[in-house]
Amino acid sequence: MSKEKHKKTNALRILDTHKVPYNISEYEWSEERAAGLHVAEVLGLDEKKVFKTLVGRGDKTGYVVFCIPVAAELDMKQAARVSHNKSVELIHVKDLLGITGYLRGGCSPVGMKKSFPTYFDATMEMQDSVYVSAGLRGMQMQVNPVELAAVVNAEFAALTMDH
Repeated sequence: MSKEKHKKTNALRILDTHKVPYNISEYEWSEERAAGLHVAEVLGLDEKKVFKTLVGRGDKTGYVVFCIPVAAELDMKQAARVSHNKSVELIHVKDLLGITGYLRGGCSPVGMKKSFPTYFDATMEMQDSVYVSAGLRGMQMQVNPVELAAVVNAEFAALTMDH
């Protein structure tokens, strides 16, 4: 898979270390068009294959990471249940960089400052490959979801409103 002519992010270095193949797709990122659906649209991808990374804080476990399809909404009760919390709240965007090392629009499930419990939506496991942020705004990495889950020790679970 292609690895030339793009900036190496922490996420990509970690995938290299684990010998997980990936492809990179780059696009023009802008604050006004920061939604994940825009990523699918601009790259011409099926929105069911593009996943956004959300970070929450559980009342018992502390920070937790969720990857869900860009067009879906996180089911907060389900998120709490699967992450062994009574409740989970998404963190404020202004706190994202300090907690994860990533900016909104460039938050990858791979390579955060610390390792947090991570959950991937069950629909991710059904795909041959998925797109998640490579750790920079405007850069997506295409990876096998099972291999990605192994790298970040993620569990697959129903996480969205439409399950």
